[in-house]
Amino acid sequence: MRLAIIDDYQSVWGRFVDWRELEGVTVVPFRDHVFDEDELIARLGDFDAVLRIRERTEFPRRVLDALPRLKLILATGMRNARSIDLKAAEERGVTVVATQVHHATTVEVVWLLLLSLFRDFTGEVASFRAGGWQRGLGAGLDGKVLGIVGLGHMGRPVARIAQAFGMTVIAWSPNLTAERAAPHGVEAVAKKDLFRRADAVTIHMPLSDRSIGIVGAEDIAAMKPTAFLVNTSRPQLVDEDALIAALQARRIGGAGLDVYGVEPLPEDHVYRSLPNVVATPHIGFVTQENYEIFFRQSFENLKAYLDGTPVRVIDPANPYLPDAPLADTAPGDVT
Repeated sequence: MRLAIIDDYQSVWGRFVDWRELEGVTVVPFRDHVFDEDELIARLGDFDAVLRIRERTEFPRRVLDALPRLKLILATGMRNARSIDLKAAEERGVTVVATQVHHATTVEVVWLLLLSLFRDFTGEVASFRAGGWQRGLGAGLDGKVLGIVGLGHMGRPVARIAQAFGMTVIAWSPNLTAERAAPHGVEAVAKKDLFRRADAVTIHMPLSDRSIGIVGAEDIAAMKPTAFLVNTSRPQLVDEDALIAALQARRIGGAGLDVYGVEPLPEDHVYRSLPNVVATPHIGFVTQENYEIFFRQSFENLKAYLDGTPVRVIDPANPYLPDAPLADTAPGDVT
């Protein structure tokens, strides 16, 4: 068995498990990301199994069809249906297994971005390191309005923290009702009202066919000129061209971003230079605790597969990890 570990940016493949305990398994790690499908196919052609970290590399039908030796994909995290063609994998006899994940880590990054935007922490820190002192006036959170797009298992803890800061929380999603929002101290509003009223908007929707572009140019245009937009969910949820245009023209206060249409983000991308953008390199899930889960459960998954009793197998008809989650992550609870 030859196992490729791909997109291991931090080279941590051997930190959490001892792969030598699996007799007959050769592990080959790769730190770089392959953008081109043909190059990916060439790289993985002589591997029986692949461990991928979250959704950094996609496996569409074309790639799977070109890898006849591949029999096992060790996916990490609970959402893999859009980035792996599960039907094609099933047809080719490729078993896809997954792991659990802590979601609270992304909530932490949401607040890192929000606080940085409101208080200009990145600008103040840069000024301080350059020898400067106080350079501007930040804005406090108490009394401000936070708009949440999607009051599910991510949106609710974000709302609780906002309320602790003294913020008013409003929310919208296609399925959200006043009755469902009220127990969380949140006001359900129309979409246009959320973008019009909010001092900051944070997005917590799963990616699906109906949620692509759910934050469009009209929504961004409705925002206050001082308001911020935060996206730690999926880049496809936001009209990127409209967001960049609004940021460049300073029609909104700024944006906090942790997800991008192309990852790793090209060095010359405009997000890296816009002064009203606070951006992090998709670190929402990148913690010691999550990587320990990813690698230890992937080790268990591989061992079980080799023993002929695979566990945590993703069912194409119901592509959520069947085991009990670490937190409140039931798919039906996402709005």
